[in-house]
Amino acid sequence: MSGFPWGALGTNTAVAAAVALAVLLVTFGIGVAKGAHRVVDIAWGTAFAAVAVATYALSADEGGAGQRLLLTVLTAVWGLRLSLHIAWRSRGKGEDPRYARMLGRSGIRHPALRALLLVYLPQAALVWLISLPVQAGQYAGTPSGAALAVAVAGAAVWCVGLFFEGVGDLQLARFTADPAHRGQVMDRGLWRLTRHPNYFGDFCVWWGLYLVAAAGLVDAGHPGVAALGLPAPALMSYLLIAGSGKRLLERHMADRPGFAAYAARTSGFFPLPPREDADPAAGPRP
Repeated sequence: MSGFPWGALGTNTAVAAAVALAVLLVTFGIGVAKGAHRVVDIAWGTAFAAVAVATYALSADEGGAGQRLLLTVLTAVWGLRLSLHIAWRSRGKGEDPRYARMLGRSGIRHPALRALLLVYLPQAALVWLISLPVQAGQYAGTPSGAALAVAVAGAAVWCVGLFFEGVGDLQLARFTADPAHRGQVMDRGLWRLTRHPNYFGDFCVWWGLYLVAAAGLVDAGHPGVAALGLPAPALMSYLLIAGSGKRLLERHMADRPGFAAYAARTSGFFPLPPREDADPAAGPRP
């Protein structure tokens, strides 16, 4: 790993931590003023975009122009689309039941401090940690040869992810906007293939970003740095599948009429053809 600009990256990680913290602290103030901390979900994508843009500015004298621009644009497009979608979806709604339960169980007496310590600061830390490949990747040259093919593959995986997120969100919004579907489970379009098109999309986006970053780092002779970034997409995958994503949402939906049958026939995460003859008594499909 000799020859890698560790000093510059170290400065970058400190600035990135400050940027992520600033976005989440501003959002914390908004959440306290509104009395609803679901606004933190809007800040999630924005914080990643802000970190990517800050890294783009800081890495100007170190990384390849094409590599820096690609990682920044891919991260910002994903993050800002997600923030805008959640802001639109959340308009006029009260507190998210997930945060109400989380904050209600805490022994911290002051409600604002409770939200800061349990919601906002952990999310700022996660933004910083998960964005490390995007940060390190901007300090590599633009890949060429076989590494360029890996970067293109990573960008293609990112495109698949954005498609599943964007189209899945649009299909769900149209479905829930129809009063005739009130109380029903969405099982059409991409939602026939996976119970969580948006979470699967997130999964693809972050593995795609990792591939783009790793391609540049390996091509520049820094495979060890690329390996150090591997826990970031792995952590995002864990959060989506077993952490605060799929697991918590399905717990919330478990008693909804029709969900057991839907879960029995529809893949839990990775898109697969539905099992039309599945038995709901056998439990949800993995």
